[in-house]
Amino acid sequence: MKITQISIYQSPLQLKQPFIISLGTLTIAENVIVKISIDTGLVGYGECSPFKTINGESMQTGFIVAEYLANTLLGQNPLDIAHCSQLMDSVIYANNSIKSAFDIALYDIAAQNSQKPLYAFLGGKKNKILVTDYTISMANPDKMATDAIKIIENGFQIIKVKLGQSLDLDVERMRAIRKAVGTKVPIRIDANQGWHPNEALEILRALSQFKIQHCEEPIARHHFMDLPILKKHSPIPIMADESCCDHHDAQRLINLDACDLLNIKLGKSGGLFKALKIMTLADDINMGLQIGGFLESRLAFTASAHLALVSQHNILCDFDSPLMLQSDPIIGGITYSKTGEVTVPDTPGLGAKVNESYLEGLIKSIIK
Repeated sequence: MKITQISIYQSPLQLKQPFIISLGTLTIAENVIVKISIDTGLVGYGECSPFKTINGESMQTGFIVAEYLANTLLGQNPLDIAHCSQLMDSVIYANNSIKSAFDIALYDIAAQNSQKPLYAFLGGKKNKILVTDYTISMANPDKMATDAIKIIENGFQIIKVKLGQSLDLDVERMRAIRKAVGTKVPIRIDANQGWHPNEALEILRALSQFKIQHCEEPIARHHFMDLPILKKHSPIPIMADESCCDHHDAQRLINLDACDLLNIKLGKSGGLFKALKIMTLADDINMGLQIGGFLESRLAFTASAHLALVSQHNILCDFDSPLMLQSDPIIGGITYSKTGEVTVPDTPGLGAKVNESYLEGLIKSIIK
């Protein structure tokens, strides 16, 4: 069994409205799709959403690096994912976002070959209900409160709030949101590295009155040595996101006792192969996990949902990005209920593929 062709596509998808976080504003999800074909006729699909300010990749750089990776993987055994992962790392350092698209496609093939849905191939079970939050972008307090009301009226049960500016403004935002939706709605916050280490604890203490589940990445990722003290004194649990890319980062954070929870994203870890290593580290110490993503479509988030069924510990889900896209070129894949529950397909493999008519109109590179 060997890889015979790899097709790479630039896949820009318009957002319904601007997505605003402390790191900047996005209006288009600049994604890359990878399609791997093998000699038995099986085809695997993968996708990534490069994030310039987080993983230092873009749709254009990912497209170019994908050609390097494709030329290396051509002729390889798609079932030897460990070897394929090692080969990708030997070609170029980092570039975890584009590597994750290849990784997902390889796992899609491997699970199809075993005639199992991906979660079962990974050793998971459908023994938990996956419920996604829905994110409020940064804006003025009144706008964010109005957005919060719409989220609840639309049926979602959990709200995630983007913060990361000043103490006064972020507190005002949370006060307006809590006043709008009441105290019973679960709320999570994400500062996206927006606060300075010297002010983060003061802000977290001020925000604790609003019943916050946890705070993602309160300070810049390179200040990870300040996280242990912050975690020790914060009244709100700390989740590592940008500071936790692969399993090496996760092990360092665990050794430092730097956070209460870890956020796994396939676009940070390089795909499922290394994400599973993070999950094992967390499961070994009963550390909470969130499975999230960037601005991928339902294709990549289907892979994330399969992964969420692998851990036997409580998994938080941040799977709302596909709902923010104006179009949906995916056939099959996860589905969403009106209350945010996510259903994972039981068909062999990933259970999702890309509409061929959509792919025909994209910039592409075919390696064979």
